Amino acid sequence: MDARLNFFAGPTAGKVLKHLMSAGKVIKDSPLPAATQELVALRVSQINGCAVCIDMHTKEAAAAGETSVRLNLVAAWREATVFTEAERAALELAEEGTRVADAAGGVSDKVWGDAAKHYDEEQLTALVVLVSFMNMVNRLNVITQQPAGDYEPGQFH
Repeated sequence: MDARLNFFAGPTAGKVLKHLMSAGKVIKDSPLPAATQELVALRVSQINGCAVCIDMHTKEAAAAGETSVRLNLVAAWREATVFTEAERAALELAEEGTRVADAAGGVSDKVWGDAAKHYDEEQLTALVVLVSFMNMVNRLNVITQQPAGDYEPGQFH
């Protein structure tokens, strides 16, 4: 499978990617726990069907010590007992934030309140930006049919 666009070839894409990578680094360096970041990035990517991001975030999480059990259960986190209450709140916020077009009310007060019980304002900011960032990157990759499978942990960091 060949990508429709090579984001590393053109000057416009290169400029945009430079800023996107900088934004991604700010999120990565935020006080939101790294494990939560990878779980949320993976769940958003699963919902959006972004194979390249699923590949990336599964491998990054595994390289950081995440277990295969937890990674395999992200898609069914509600029925899984391996996630903390804080991670569950983050995953639920990620789902509602990703499915805003499907839910007329957007992110519910209950879901926001559950997340706010576990994360301070800086962490909530990072979580909201991460969900938004992942949705944007997923769309770029899905629209241009970026192929998955060749990602190496740390490749973009």
